[in-house]
Amino acid sequence: MKNARAWRYAALLTCAGLGFATSASAQDKTVKIGVLNDMSSLYADIGGPNSVAAVNMAVEDSGLRAKGWKIDVISGDHQNKPDIGVNIARQWIDAEKVDVIADTPNSGVALAVSNVVKEKNAVLLNSGAATADLTGKACNANTISYTYDTYMLANGTGKALTKAGGDTWFFLTADYAFGHALERDTSNVVTANGGKVLGGVKHPLNTSDFSSFLLQAQSSKAKVVGLANAGGDTTNAIKQASEFGIVQGGQKLAALLLFITDVNSLGLKTAQGLTFTESFYWDLNDKTREWSKRFQKVSPKNAMPSMTVAGNYAAVLHYLKTLEALGGNPHDGAKVVAKMKEIPTDDPLFGKGPLRADGRRLIPAYLFEVKKPEESKYPWDYYKLIATIAPEDAAKPLEASECPLVKK
Repeated sequence: MKNARAWRYAALLTCAGLGFATSASAQDKTVKIGVLNDMSSLYADIGGPNSVAAVNMAVEDSGLRAKGWKIDVISGDHQNKPDIGVNIARQWIDAEKVDVIADTPNSGVALAVSNVVKEKNAVLLNSGAATADLTGKACNANTISYTYDTYMLANGTGKALTKAGGDTWFFLTADYAFGHALERDTSNVVTANGGKVLGGVKHPLNTSDFSSFLLQAQSSKAKVVGLANAGGDTTNAIKQASEFGIVQGGQKLAALLLFITDVNSLGLKTAQGLTFTESFYWDLNDKTREWSKRFQKVSPKNAMPSMTVAGNYAAVLHYLKTLEALGGNPHDGAKVVAKMKEIPTDDPLFGKGPLRADGRRLIPAYLFEVKKPEESKYPWDYYKLIATIAPEDAAKPLEASECPLVKK
């Protein structure tokens, strides 16, 4: 009898302890966010310090600090190397107690870091990496892809140019995961719409000399030269294509991934007429203009936000709204991401929309064309809207997804 009473007392203490632990977890209002991107090389203008500024804006706009939450934001430079990205991610999660990693431009880095957050049960809010594999065969329960992917780019720019008569293509492709995925997805769209891929060439990441690659593109006689690269590689290729007379010779240059910072770097005289796809433009509507002008004031380079910078703001804002809905930070990545998918997203930059089971945020995409110099009326007035792509057309259909989280 005595032993039975002792056992019951011990059991009650255990249950009380568990209840206290659960309550304490629910009331934990500390969050650490790590912004991991290219701070110093060819993708630094796309995100870099600007992404850190946008994440800090999201923290302030969430209002959680005023409600007693302690939220820290740190940053790191992955140098476009997966091993460095992985080492930083592990250090952050294990030693510095980082809950969520944001941005990760460079698909090779993002795929590697996605595996780390799955292993460590943290969260990856991808805005910068384009590979659609993050919500496809490489998807997991701890990763969200918020802003764009290679499927969106291919089905925007690739489809539009092919249907407009650009039915033969040659690719200049960055030789790593992102470039390979973008060439693959665009090639599929080109052939599905009656076009033909005549060839392509891979170039090293962050190369300064595109001459041999452009000569191969010229000799292919393809109507469209598709640039399956980004950032400094894209701007260098476009500048050198102008010197080689690619467009003057009758070929169309397709920047499959172009950012407003690229256009600003190139100038309208060089960039005019380029057709491309994005999911955000600062001058799209009153809400994007209001936020972007606020952002420009805190931007380290006084720049308007790129698509990925805007995506970082929106993703982190939704993450923090989710933690508030949970009543605290459970420090359980899979649990937080599952809740993020339950709560409809709503922000001033992308509007309302769901997060799908595969981790893909459903948002519209836009086909833009760079204005001629004489069409631009004020600073950063660079884009003409050609077409709007519905959210369900901008993302790969779930029924065709290779994501293991998707039930078919």
